[in-house]
Amino acid sequence: MSEKWQEQLVAEFIGTFALVFIGAGAVVVAGPSGSGLVGVALAHGVVLAVMVSVLAHFSGAHFNPAVTLGVWVVRKITTPRAVLYVATQLVAGIVAAFALKWVLPEQLWNPPGAGESLGNTTVNVSLGMTETRAFVVEAILTFFLVIAVFGTAVDDRGPFAKTAGLTIGLVLVFDILMGGPLTGASMNPARSLGPALATGDLSEIWVYFAGPISGGVIAAGLYWSAFLWLRERVGQPPSKVPVEATHEEGLSD
Repeated sequence: MSEKWQEQLVAEFIGTFALVFIGAGAVVVAGPSGSGLVGVALAHGVVLAVMVSVLAHFSGAHFNPAVTLGVWVVRKITTPRAVLYVATQLVAGIVAAFALKWVLPEQLWNPPGAGESLGNTTVNVSLGMTETRAFVVEAILTFFLVIAVFGTAVDDRGPFAKTAGLTIGLVLVFDILMGGPLTGASMNPARSLGPALATGDLSEIWVYFAGPISGGVIAAGLYWSAFLWLRERVGQPPSKVPVEATHEEGLSD
């Protein structure tokens, strides 16, 4: 594996680890600290904005299997790279969750009578949510996220260098403000898998894989077909941006 690939995978690991550690950690401390839903939304949005801004020039700053698979579906990333990105993101999310479990006092994530929670994303049945409804909510929320990624980081007409981090981070803020009380507003299989494994609760995990991946793939396909397909057909290829992989790139690069 070349140094270039090593840099990309390290960047994906760091960014995903930060997102899960800070985001899930903010959920754990939201009650005791009084930060509440707004604090959780800001924690997720700010950490993603910062990580995208500082790491995008290495890997494209996906930090999310739903983003990677969306980019892969429209052939903006090679299959080997997509597989390694997704694997790295999932491992990073798991490591981050177990790190939270180790560093946080047990009374925060396992209070008496409440059950373990390391920022787990769960379907809020008390508000009338079902797993099917949660799947749809997660798909729609992730749709907005991936549209933002394509509009700022994939399309060369978007303002990637200046605003991508802020724009993508703000999507997490408004998505969590709406969807957080309903599903936890994961939008990211890596964000959900880590806490689920760390607490041993995988009962609803399919929602947080199927929903985000469906929404991400739909968003990518729609953006490409509506805004990029014709430009590429008439010989106006987009300029190279960090999120994009050339067809010549492979594991031997």
